[in-house]
Amino acid sequence: MALLNPAGAPPAAPDGGGAPGPRVLLSAREDQLDSTLALGRVAAHLGDLRRTGWSELEPPPVAALVCDDVAATERLLTLGVPVVHLRSGPASTPAGEAPPDRALVRVHRPGWLPPPAPPARGARPTGVLAPRRTGRSRTRSGTLLLMSLWHVPDTEAEAFASGALRELVAAALHHTGSCTVVADTGLARVRSALAEHPGLRVLRAAEADPDALHADAAVFLASPVLGALALAQARRAPLALLPPLGLAQRALAEQVGEVLPLPSADDPEDPRLWAPAASAGPWHLLDPALDDLRGAQRVARTLRQLALAPL
Repeated sequence: MALLNPAGAPPAAPDGGGAPGPRVLLSAREDQLDSTLALGRVAAHLGDLRRTGWSELEPPPVAALVCDDVAATERLLTLGVPVVHLRSGPASTPAGEAPPDRALVRVHRPGWLPPPAPPARGARPTGVLAPRRTGRSRTRSGTLLLMSLWHVPDTEAEAFASGALRELVAAALHHTGSCTVVADTGLARVRSALAEHPGLRVLRAAEADPDALHADAAVFLASPVLGALALAQARRAPLALLPPLGLAQRALAEQVGEVLPLPSADDPEDPRLWAPAASAGPWHLLDPALDDLRGAQRVARTLRQLALAPL
């Protein structure tokens, strides 16, 4: 369980002399890209609610938002803190692990994806968790490579880092001049595999702002995870998917492929990868009725209601 990195959220209290708002705890799994992205996007809509961490549980916060961490949700409920539990990805918790019934469960699920398995009792889909800022820099440059190794077997992660990832980064530096790699876990393995590129930036997702990095990047390569798809969809930006790693990524990539013809980043020598079309990509193919970007606002509204009128 971990508090959101302050760099990824607005200030904890409003500017000016107004009375501070209620205290709420925000927590996510720092080793899971979807989880940290989701928490940051919801936090951007919390207004004057004051954010607190696990070291400040006395007095208890009036409410909490927990992304994916079932143990954290259970602990807070035991302390009497009402919890909005957000499942950020299609396989955010191990099989059989579900949040307690007393939590308000929300599920990040774009409406354009094929129907999921029956949701847990009381769980509500949110729609896409989009970044609050949807604009991009006019002077975009370089490559952003957003990667998730969460729940990827070690042998598979090592083979990718020492093979395909190394080749992609070398091509990105050659074609776009710079490259930033953001990963959720396995940073030591990634840095070791890419040590031959001293000018490369390798950042930990929980300590970076991937949404801001994307706004400034010309090329976007990402693991097939919901947070990355939401980022490109909200900004109508080109996206090439990295080879899926692990069961959850492969399942999601297959589902996305049924709806959207997103290009794959499996060939570093493909010139189209490094000069994506100026058009918005395939997002125009989505049914407007299912192209809902208000998921973060909905979750934030639920947390605010819980904080201002606890159950």
